[in-house]
Amino acid sequence: MTEQVSGNRAGLRRLGVLIFVCFVDAIGFMIILPLLPFYALRLDASPETVGQLIAAFSIAQLLAAPVWGRVSDRYGRRPALLIGLGASAAAFVVFGFADSVWLLFASRVVQGAGGGTTGVAQAYVADTVAPRDRARALGWLSSATAAGVILGPAIGSFAFRLGTAAPGLVAAGLCLVNVGFAWRWLAESRPAERRESGAPRRPLWHPAWLVIRHPTALVSRLIWIYGIGMVAFSAMTSVLSLYLQAEFGLTERTIGPVFAYIGVLSLIMRSLLLGPIVDRLGESWTMRAGALLLAVGLLVYPIPEGMVAFLAVVPLVPIGTALLFPATTSLMSRNTDPRELGTTMGVAQTFGGLARVVAPLLATMIFQRFGHGWPFYAAGGVVALAGFLTLQIPRESRVPAPRTEEAGAT
Repeated sequence: MTEQVSGNRAGLRRLGVLIFVCFVDAIGFMIILPLLPFYALRLDASPETVGQLIAAFSIAQLLAAPVWGRVSDRYGRRPALLIGLGASAAAFVVFGFADSVWLLFASRVVQGAGGGTTGVAQAYVADTVAPRDRARALGWLSSATAAGVILGPAIGSFAFRLGTAAPGLVAAGLCLVNVGFAWRWLAESRPAERRESGAPRRPLWHPAWLVIRHPTALVSRLIWIYGIGMVAFSAMTSVLSLYLQAEFGLTERTIGPVFAYIGVLSLIMRSLLLGPIVDRLGESWTMRAGALLLAVGLLVYPIPEGMVAFLAVVPLVPIGTALLFPATTSLMSRNTDPRELGTTMGVAQTFGGLARVVAPLLATMIFQRFGHGWPFYAAGGVVALAGFLTLQIPRESRVPAPRTEEAGAT
C-alpha cells in the first residue's frame, strides 16, 4: 500500500512537470499564432496564402507525429519532448527576422516538425496516470495549454510594440528556458524495460492505414471523431484573426485580448469543470456534449454585428472543445494496447495534423471567395458529422477490449 501511494505521488510530480513544460510551450506558440496573418498581409500575402502558411505547420506536424510516437516508444518520451522544444525555439527566431513570405513558410515548417510531439505528451500522461483518471489528467494538460493561450497573445501584442522581431525573440527565449527546465526536472515516464527492443515492428504508417481501412473499429472511430472535430476547430482558428480585422477592425495591438478571453474560458472549463462533468456524465456523453456545443458555437459566430454581442457567443466554442477533445483522447488511451500507446497518440495527431492541413486551406479560400461568415457555417456542419459518430460509441462500462488488429491500428 505504501509503495502504491509513493508511486502515485511520483506520477503526480512527473505530471506536474509535464504540465508546466506544456504551459510554457503554449505561451510561445500563442505569442506567434494571432500575429501570423498580420505579418503575412504586411508582406503582401493574400488570405489564401495565410491559409497555406498555417497549413505548412500542419503538414510538417503530420509527417513528424508518427515518427515522434515511434521514437518515444523506443527511446523514451523525454528525449522526444526535448528535441521538439528545441526545434520550436529555432523556428521562432526565424519568424522574428522573417522579411519575406518564404521565411515565414520556413519558420512554420520547422515549428510544425517540433510540434509533432503533442502525441508524446499525451502518451506521457497515459504512462503516469491510472486509466480511471486519464480524462481528468488530460484535462489538466489541456488547462496548461489554455493558460498559455491566455498569456501568449497578450505577451505577443505587447512585445510587438517593441518591434516586429520582438514577439519571435520572446517566444524563442521562453522555449530555451523551457528546454533547460525540462532537461533538469522532466523525468522519463517510460522505464527502459518497457521500451521497444529490436523486435519486428509493423511499418510506421501501417497503424494509420488500418484506421482508414477499418473505420468502424472502436479506436479507429474515436480517431476519426478527433480528426473531424479538429477540422472544424482549425477552420475557425485559421480565419478568426482575418474575420476580426475585416468585421471589427482589430489589429496586431488589439487582437491579443480576444484570444486571451477565449483562453480564460478554456482554462476554467478544463481545470475546474471538466473533471466533475466527466464524473457525472462519463467520457462518452461528455464527448457528445462537446460536439453539440462546438457545432452550435461555430454556426452562431458570424451572426453578431457588434463586438460585445460577438464576445457573448464566444464561450460556446472553447466549452465545446474542452469537453470533446480530452474525453475522446481518454477513450482512445483506454482502449489501446499499452505497448502501442505512443504510436496511438501519434496516429491521432497525424489525423489531427491532416485536419489542420485541409482546414486552413479551405477556410481561407471560402473566406476570400464566398464571404467572411461562411467558413464558420461550413465548420459547424463538419462538427455535426463528428457528433453523429459520437452516438455510435458505447458507454465506458460496455466498451469491448480492442482486438489485436485494432490495437495495431492505434
